[in-house]
Amino acid sequence: MAVQVLHEFYQNWEKAYKNVVRDLRQVEPDLLTFYNYPPAIRASIYSTNMIESFNNRLKRKTKPKTEFPTEQSLDTFIGVQAMDYNDRYFNRIHKGFGQVRDTLESYFD
Repeated sequence: MAVQVLHEFYQNWEKAYKNVVRDLRQVEPDLLTFYNYPPAIRASIYSTNMIESFNNRLKRKTKPKTEFPTEQSLDTFIGVQAMDYNDRYFNRIHKGFGQVRDTLESYFD
């Protein structure tokens, strides 16, 4: 169904947006990969909420700092923030993943 809708999109918009359609065709095999997973976790896979949350955290943490003296200090700061974020949410089960844990584990056996 999703592939059919995507192909209809190509047909409707290829003339007006030739480059966009060309680029989508190139990534099509990966574009709909999340449909291979159970419906309960699809939104978590294609959503950018976790990324946006981390980016907002970085913005909040960098606001008090006016500048970083070196590029290395910025890299270190971001690395520490990423490790802290990972540690903080390490044991959190993302929405839907608890329900389909066995199914997911079977994908990677």
